[in-house]
Amino acid sequence: MGRLTFAGLETRPGQVWGAVRLVPLVRDAPVEGLRMHPGALPETDLPKDGCWYVPHGLTAEWTRDGSAVPAFGTALRMPTATVDGSRRPKAKPRFADRRTRIRFIPRRGALETYLPLAFQAPAIAWPEWSRLAYTQSMLPEPDRTVSGLLVDGLADALRIFEIHPGQCGVLVYVADALAGVLITPHPEDYRTLHPTLVEDSYGELIWRYAMLHASVQDFEARIDASLVDSLADLRAQAAAVQRDWAEFHDGTLAAGLLDPEYHFTETYAMADFKLVRYRPEFETGRETHVGEAILDARGRAAFLQSFRLSETQIRRARLLQALAANEWHLDDTAAALALTTPAFVALLRNSNLTWMLRRDVLDHNLARHRRR
Repeated sequence: MGRLTFAGLETRPGQVWGAVRLVPLVRDAPVEGLRMHPGALPETDLPKDGCWYVPHGLTAEWTRDGSAVPAFGTALRMPTATVDGSRRPKAKPRFADRRTRIRFIPRRGALETYLPLAFQAPAIAWPEWSRLAYTQSMLPEPDRTVSGLLVDGLADALRIFEIHPGQCGVLVYVADALAGVLITPHPEDYRTLHPTLVEDSYGELIWRYAMLHASVQDFEARIDASLVDSLADLRAQAAAVQRDWAEFHDGTLAAGLLDPEYHFTETYAMADFKLVRYRPEFETGRETHVGEAILDARGRAAFLQSFRLSETQIRRARLLQALAANEWHLDDTAAALALTTPAFVALLRNSNLTWMLRRDVLDHNLARHRRR
């Protein structure tokens, strides 16, 4: 268990376009030894036969010794012919004895891997459960998500807003609801990935907020002119306003992301870094984010991306988590939630989870629930 932080990053004043607010995150110095690239793989990593389409995703590349990582695609090639026309022998492909590049799947697909971290398939073949519950994924079809291109105002905001010097991340708000976060280790990585935010997926809640809210309040900086007698005083006042904004933002606007305790599941070791997936306790009525992060040796986020869950997804996650904690026994899970078994089965039905139950068990319990 732990919390997400913006350690090593400075929060700068946000920019508003309609209902969209983008809040930049700036680093004093890039994270050495790690770079993020758009979702592309070198030709050597792709099969030679057939046609392959690589959707929007990200690629992380790192070094063992912490030295700088060159920009993606940078390479030195030896000529194949000398001045006298003789050909040099081709060098044999040199495969690294350690993997220094991994690829992330698109966030739309990654969302389907974030949630099952909390759940285990039934270890006991309870007679109430369908065979599908033992042979297929425990999650139902994912809820509808929309492309950032359909979030009103987001594409214009990303095109118009200024990218700050040293900017390595951004928080995207729609109607002041935190829709997503992107943090990168290097400013050049962020400049490359900045336009791809419209290709990410967002929950239907965010799309609705963009449709219903035409604008949000812009927080203006206020400086007390009576305290300014020189340029040094003006700089001090500007720095104080910037600190006040950062404290307000991190403590209020971003509280739904930074305040909860998260379960971190390490999925990959990357020299001095580690790739983790994080999830909070699932509580209905509370802002809930899941995602992936690359943490350095001090636990600071070198890379981070998040997805905000809908209330429906949170409710399903709570039910699945309760089932997993009680070894998928219906009666025990219902008792743990202070419900009768028929009422619990009805709750599963309302959450579109009864496809995992046998039909006769479902009909019997729903009939008992209606009689009550």
